[in-house]
Amino acid sequence: MDDNSVLSRIHDLVNEEHGLRQQLSDGTISSKDEHARLKDLEEALDQCWDLLRRRRAARTAGNDPNSEQAHSVGEVEGYLQ
Repeated sequence: MDDNSVLSRIHDLVNEEHGLRQQLSDGTISSKDEHARLKDLEEALDQCWDLLRRRRAARTAGNDPNSEQAHSVGEVEGYLQ
């Protein structure tokens, strides 16, 4: 997955997030359903941003960014801030 593909995925996830919020506002989904899907979206976004940062760091260090793969949700969510 190249940088543009990762950015496109981020864009799609953000659009879905906005759509969910609109559906909640319209009353077409429940708050419980919205929260469950938002959690999944947030984790997927975290994975994408992590991959994009690691690809950029690899490129800066002179390494092949294509050797970087997405880390698991558990690993990304477990990073210390």
